[in-house]
Amino acid sequence: MQYYYGNSMPLRVLDECEFWKQQEEEHTIVIRELVKGLEEEYIDALVKWEAEFRDAHSRVIQFIETTIRTTGTFTYDLYRELTKLVSFCLEQSADFISFCNQLIQESEPIKDNMTAKVVMKHIIDESEYFIGIAQAVLYSKSI
Repeated sequence: MQYYYGNSMPLRVLDECEFWKQQEEEHTIVIRELVKGLEEEYIDALVKWEAEFRDAHSRVIQFIETTIRTTGTFTYDLYRELTKLVSFCLEQSADFISFCNQLIQESEPIKDNMTAKVVMKHIIDESEYFIGIAQAVLYSKSI
């Protein structure tokens, strides 16, 4: 994400949240499809993660719609709600990263599948990228 958005930065971070929550939702499907013989407990957990990412994505879309209706003007209260939403998305991604690391270490079909390990690390990298964006916005004093 570029930092030349100025006053539009809150809108830009919402775009990032929307994109990455959808990506993470899709990543749960990729893992389930890629790893043949994945343990049932992990399949169930990934289905749950998929639903949670879908819900987060919906929350972001709803917030974007609210923001559009306020013509992009961020009141203190709206900005506070934006901060809460971005924090939630960031924490969700951090928890998903922990789950993915657990899969790499504990799932037998992943331990024995170099392609799955590479894909899992790529998925982790992408969630870490989003966390970096979210943190930059949350800790920026210029917004």
